[in-house]
Amino acid sequence: MLGMMTSVNLAEKLSTFSEHFKPRTIGQFNGHDLMVVKVKGEFVWHSHQDTDDFFLVLKGRIRIEMRTGAVELGPGELFVVPKGVEHRPVAVEEAHVLLIEPTGTPNTGAAATAAPRVVI
Repeated sequence: MLGMMTSVNLAEKLSTFSEHFKPRTIGQFNGHDLMVVKVKGEFVWHSHQDTDDFFLVLKGRIRIEMRTGAVELGPGELFVVPKGVEHRPVAVEEAHVLLIEPTGTPNTGAAATAAPRVVI
């Protein structure tokens, strides 16, 4: 079975789309989606009541704004927003981010407004 496994090239996956704030699932890990996303501008304020929100910056810079302050992240830096904390990612210039969330977690915190799950 080991011979059938392949690695995932994050830059290659990111090169397949250009939309912002529309995560693409690139794999799964213990019931969680591994996703890449391009961000630019301000995302909507939202929270996740049942799960933390994991952000790892691959390229560029982002700011995770929370009602009580903000965290600045550059390449190779990560931040976990605790469940229930209202937040929004902001990027002045396009940035590339790796996200890890339980499969089915709506990116806006609400299923009605969430980006559809797309596997690449």
